Amino acid sequence: MFKIRFNFVLVLIIGFFFSCLNQHKKQLPVYNPVDFKAKLVDKSVRNVSENHTVADFSLINQNGINITNKDYENKIYVVDFFFTSCPTICPIMTNNMLKIQNEFINSDEIMLLSMSVTPEIDNVEVLKQYAIDKGVNDSKWNITTGPKKHIYELARKSYFAVVEQGDGGLQDFIHTPNFILIDTKKQIRGIYDGTNENEILRLIADIKILKS
Repeated sequence: MFKIRFNFVLVLIIGFFFSCLNQHKKQLPVYNPVDFKAKLVDKSVRNVSENHTVADFSLINQNGINITNKDYENKIYVVDFFFTSCPTICPIMTNNMLKIQNEFINSDEIMLLSMSVTPEIDNVEVLKQYAIDKGVNDSKWNITTGPKKHIYELARKSYFAVVEQGDGGLQDFIHTPNFILIDTKKQIRGIYDGTNENEILRLIADIKILKS
């Protein structure tokens, strides 16, 4: 009887060990333009099947500081597109970004990046007040404005965050709930619904996988 119990416990221990080992080895996919639905990808890059990395950027954050891709070098980060006057999905998205901020508040390698889709309205002063009101940690999360065409091109050709095609002109407008996870090599590792609590939990888990 003792031998049977011993063997049973041994099997459980071995199973637990291999389960932990497999979890540790779990890797996230690397996404290229061809991996997305065509409507999410700008026509100019739809056929790219390998080596996609997000483009360099130059934006102004809530403190009036120029922020570039260099500030995110060797970082894991989450990107979203929002606007401060949005009454619908953006407050939910911001609250969920705060959850991510707080989860990784002591992890210097994890950062957040928000880009305004109404940069002509969301100037530095507006963004600063928004950041204060929402509890944004300036060292971890940049809320940015900049040239509209530049931001919209990033959304469509780098991060694949929106369905609508456009030219970033005066009448162009995007509105998306997507959060995009970027790794230290500037590769897309996941896209998540920023308004969905379960998706945020999945995103947090995926960040931990990249960290490990």
